[in-house]
Amino acid sequence: MSGPEEAVDGGADIIYLPHWRPGGHRVGAHRGREAGGLGTFRDPVSFLRLPDARRIDLRASLRDPFEGVFVRRFEARSPVETWALVDLSASMRFRGRADRRDLTGAFCTSLARSATRIGDGFGVIGCDRTLREDLFLPATRHRAAAQTAAARLGEARCEGGGAEGFLEAARRLAGRPKLIFLVSDFRWPEALIEEVFAALALHDVTPVLLADSAEDEGLPNWGLVELDDLEGAGRRLVFLRPSLRRRWITREAERVERLRRICAPFARPPFRLADRFDAEALSRHLMTT
Repeated sequence: MSGPEEAVDGGADIIYLPHWRPGGHRVGAHRGREAGGLGTFRDPVSFLRLPDARRIDLRASLRDPFEGVFVRRFEARSPVETWALVDLSASMRFRGRADRRDLTGAFCTSLARSATRIGDGFGVIGCDRTLREDLFLPATRHRAAAQTAAARLGEARCEGGGAEGFLEAARRLAGRPKLIFLVSDFRWPEALIEEVFAALALHDVTPVLLADSAEDEGLPNWGLVELDDLEGAGRRLVFLRPSLRRRWITREAERVERLRRICAPFARPPFRLADRFDAEALSRHLMTT
């Protein structure tokens, strides 16, 4: 079993790009929809379209055979809101090679640092059967507040059954598109998974699938295994053998594939976070999906 320090990737930032161009006039790190006199050079346009004498482009104006006046148009850089929606139901108490709460805290702390460092807002919503107001943080660019809220997730109570609170979280996030990381083991009914992703379809959503190698490839071929349903269905002693182990691993792979298929119309492919958080692996996933 690992502790919090072993679940953390201490150095690298998470690098991400939203699938849309944010609007607004606040200066940030991402290519925005707005164009004007500041930012990254985009193209020369007619003075009549952008009457800003400070940005007159003499070369483009002199090259125009119709003697028009051109100005330089720049592409604004804008911030986005980055949110972590975190499952705090009872199954998140699972401890195998890592504690899921440690993994969640490591991921959210890294995301909070990465977002606020480039001027993006970072917010947190914890959910089980309801939305957990005690772990709600509105999007903030204040680095210390963001990282404190993220670190608290590693100590959160995970006792409630169900994940219906994510539907309330989706309603609370209605409005402008946001970059959302939905962190869970996704051991929910398929109908609820589809309903939650459909409710978040406006946003750029990345499912972060919490897993543990002790749940599949770490299983022994032979032996007695005590299974404990953390959602309240009790304990069961199982005699593990090679055929049962193969069926177990096959069913887990099928569950992950169903999750991928359900969220495909609404979100990016799931990122599997198992045993230890690796910021560089998540960055590669985000930059290629």
